[in-house]
Amino acid sequence: MKQKTVVYQVFTRLYGNRNVTRKENGTLAENGCGKLNDFTPTVLKQIRQMGVSHIWYTGVIRHATQTDYSAYGIPRNHPAVVKGRAGSPYAITDYYDIDPDLAVDVNQRMQEFEALIERTHKAGMKVIIDFVPNHVARQYHSICKPDGVKDLGQDDDPAQGFSPQNNFYYCPGQRFTPYFDLYHGEAEPYFEEPAKATGNDCFHNAPGMNDWYETVKLNYGLDYYAGRVGHFTPIPDTWGKMTDILLFWARKGVDGFRCDMAEMVPAEFWHWATDKVKYVHPDIIFIGEVYNPAEYRNYLSAGFDYLYDKVGMYDTVREVMRGCQSTHAITGAWQQTDDIRDHMLYFLENHDEQRIASSFFAANARKGVPGLVVSALLQQNPLMIYAGQEYGEPGMDCEGFSGHDGRTTIFDYWSVDTLVRAASRKLTKDEKALKEMYDKIIAIATTEKAVVQGVSFDLMYVNGDTHQQYAFLRKAGSEVLLVVANFSEQPATMEVTIPAHAFDYLKLKEKKGTAFTDLLSGREFKRPLLRDGAVTVDLDPLGSVVLKFKA
Repeated sequence: MKQKTVVYQVFTRLYGNRNVTRKENGTLAENGCGKLNDFTPTVLKQIRQMGVSHIWYTGVIRHATQTDYSAYGIPRNHPAVVKGRAGSPYAITDYYDIDPDLAVDVNQRMQEFEALIERTHKAGMKVIIDFVPNHVARQYHSICKPDGVKDLGQDDDPAQGFSPQNNFYYCPGQRFTPYFDLYHGEAEPYFEEPAKATGNDCFHNAPGMNDWYETVKLNYGLDYYAGRVGHFTPIPDTWGKMTDILLFWARKGVDGFRCDMAEMVPAEFWHWATDKVKYVHPDIIFIGEVYNPAEYRNYLSAGFDYLYDKVGMYDTVREVMRGCQSTHAITGAWQQTDDIRDHMLYFLENHDEQRIASSFFAANARKGVPGLVVSALLQQNPLMIYAGQEYGEPGMDCEGFSGHDGRTTIFDYWSVDTLVRAASRKLTKDEKALKEMYDKIIAIATTEKAVVQGVSFDLMYVNGDTHQQYAFLRKAGSEVLLVVANFSEQPATMEVTIPAHAFDYLKLKEKKGTAFTDLLSGREFKRPLLRDGAVTVDLDPLGSVVLKFKA
């Protein structure tokens, strides 16, 4: 049977860290750091048992940090251009290296990562890592590049603001003068002249506090100074260098790439690069962080397998969970991408978004359960879970550079409370119950034929009076699921109308006594199943039913 893709995102630096010091702005020595070796066969088996098919190891490539690894021959980064003590994993300093924080033996860091790939595969899962194509750290310098590979910017002509064969964009004659102090406690200031353009398309020498000032923009042949005019013939130098990086990691056994801010890189490059990578590695997948719905189909045609469904499904379900929108908005969200539905990645949390249980989002992890039911069961498309989500991690720490914002830090040395307690079996009763519910829902999503390969039928157009419940059917062969999710904190009884069109489209049979089994509770009962009739469904507060029956 076809497999449903379930991606489990782990922030690798945090996942295995059991140090509970949690000092704000703490150093590596003070707060500790998770390691690649923390993903033991036992841990990987537990993750696989959740129904996970792919692990996204976030932040494994070496990036800018304030921790000094110069004793290992790793260039030291100036702290003025590093966000947080640990640094952002999206400010890459060497595309061909592994983050030394993650290694037990720094000198063996690549070998430790290769062993992790092997362990993950043995556990029955595939490996996804970040590919950060739009920008690099300001002090990018590869010490691990293969023989014959030239470094990014090595042959650039910095006297030209734009050249199709430059790897970076420049501000000729201008020194880098951002809003902040360039000393940052050091004896010498950070110095960059001419200034390079900043990663978030900031094409001047003075980025502000909200800019990605620790990064520089990569040049794929688009002349932004002339209004984004493309120069793609001959092939820009950056295209070849970045494609070689993809091929390097694919040869290591990586099974897929989550491509950061993919829409900030021209689709022409993606078409060229994905074609070359998939020619050699046909099963490799590309997941694109694309937020502009008008560009979805363009990037899918350029070789992406899946795209974030952020501004559609995520934003809609978030607002429904918060009681700010009707459940009918969910119908509108999936309809916007119905022609590409199998390529849209659904999620409720990731490292960029606020935790469901945070006071900035829903303030209650249980409010995420009906959203998970919809996200996991509505379509055949992939689902992503962020580590800690299944325990109701609130993300309400003030870790350092990452302040009190409802997100789990990506900049600081820290440990995640729920993950620490889960590892030591000290979860609360509510956290255990939430994890059990996640396991049940994901098990249904990955094992029920009607979900994995069946068609979907939205029932909301004939159930217009309800605004806090969402109902749909799934069917494959003779197996049918009636799914109803209650987004209300109050119990509800819903008379779910099944229209005649559903009977015709799904080839359902009318029965005065259809046997239903709720896959979530195990409860069994009989109800009439008639054209344009209603099935009475009792729902707990924030509860759901997944009623299985035969067509």
